[in-house]
Amino acid sequence: MSQLTRTVRLSAEDDVVTALVPLEAGVAIDGVTTAGLVPRGHKVALHAIAQGEPVRKYGQVIGYASADIPAGAHVHDHNLSFRNTDFEYRFGTNLKPAPAPAQQDTFMGFRRDNGRMGTRNYIALITSVNCSATAAHKIAAHFTPDRLADYPNVDGVVAFAHGTGCGMAGSGDGFAALQRTMWGYARHPNHAGVVMVGLGCEMNQIDWLLEAYGLKQGPLFQTMNIQDVAGLRKTIDAGIAKVEAMLPIANKAKREPCPVSALTVALQCGGSDAWSGITANPALGHACDLLAGQGGIGLLAETPEIYGAEHLLAERAATPTVGRKLIERVRWWEDYVARNKGSMDNNPSPGNKRGGLTTILEKSLGATAKGGTTPLTGVYEYAEEAKTPGFGFMDSPGYDPASVTGQIASGSTVVVFTTGRGSAFGSKPSPTIKVATNSELYNKMIDDMDVNAGPILTGEEDVESVGRHIYQRILEVASGATTKSEAQGLGDHEFVPWQIGAVM
Repeated sequence: MSQLTRTVRLSAEDDVVTALVPLEAGVAIDGVTTAGLVPRGHKVALHAIAQGEPVRKYGQVIGYASADIPAGAHVHDHNLSFRNTDFEYRFGTNLKPAPAPAQQDTFMGFRRDNGRMGTRNYIALITSVNCSATAAHKIAAHFTPDRLADYPNVDGVVAFAHGTGCGMAGSGDGFAALQRTMWGYARHPNHAGVVMVGLGCEMNQIDWLLEAYGLKQGPLFQTMNIQDVAGLRKTIDAGIAKVEAMLPIANKAKREPCPVSALTVALQCGGSDAWSGITANPALGHACDLLAGQGGIGLLAETPEIYGAEHLLAERAATPTVGRKLIERVRWWEDYVARNKGSMDNNPSPGNKRGGLTTILEKSLGATAKGGTTPLTGVYEYAEEAKTPGFGFMDSPGYDPASVTGQIASGSTVVVFTTGRGSAFGSKPSPTIKVATNSELYNKMIDDMDVNAGPILTGEEDVESVGRHIYQRILEVASGATTKSEAQGLGDHEFVPWQIGAVM
């Protein structure tokens, strides 16, 4: 696309084009004349569309005309409506192998005794219940930069506290998801040491977790309950002592060459706009393809944000079993939303709509581009460990903190987060790399953005070249380079396990 181009058409089958610049009424574009003002990033009808007819972008249906749409009209939520998907799914009909790498790449990471490899070296305080959150935060707060100065190989002491753990059923989806999340953080390769902190009488018992997942206490893995230790103050003191004993051991860890096949990268987006599916997301998808070619894992999530594009992922399923598991999660969400009297089109958000996105179908088609083009090799429940190399999908809500929490619990050691409207998200223990969809955002939020995908819009770069930039940045960050979100101290409040089910 040249700088003089005013619109972009993504497929020959599309009924709309996207405005690259604000368009006044009476502007001649693509064989039609605009009928009114069209904001940048919004859609223009290429021909007359009758009420009830489907409207296509990316060569796929993004909604249905809720009124007659004249040629040249602005197409948005005033004349485009949503319907639930009704696809006849086909599995494994679009399988493209991952690109063969010219060489096996490496990063400088931390090798753990269990064979896993991390990108950071934290000591974690993990709570079982909200009642122990204050204890964990006060223990972590004790370890100021001055107190950690003698341990240069330790990235920090961080508390992972949440608002649940009791007032919930002791079985079912919600309890299982919380236990998987705690287990995933307890054995995460970015943690050198872990102290689990409970109250003692909660539903989410630490002892049950230890028994269920075979976790054993030792010098770098300790547990305690406030009621057993005899109060909050004594628990804080005991926790400080436990961490102090771990620090010299954790500090012995040194970065050394590790294969890229050891990396699991969380693929995320938030504050999306019309450019997300055109620039940053497909560029991240290319980086995911490069990662898959090295034997690593790129892990997509946010099930509500693949809705309307799940048939395209099903066509990439490596096996029918993988494809059926994906569709099972989509059907679960349809039922979950219906039971709670909601709509799958509750997403996009108001900010997404201001950026040009109209329905979840349109948003999902852009969001799935983060997963690249290689086969879908695994589908996982929330916080379930991702094991199969290649492109994988983890079930989660579209709420970014809850989704990333699950991806980290699944083993992601780096997060790549694309945004068009802007986001101040960051995460621990896995660092977040932020990719701006457009140059205006990149320059405006330069302290938050690590990579600019905006030059794709002006033709200065293409999707593949920006994808290679993202891939190289992943390796740099995995090797210890500081991200913009890390530099600003983000990540202490973004641990948000997905709460499923009734609070009782």
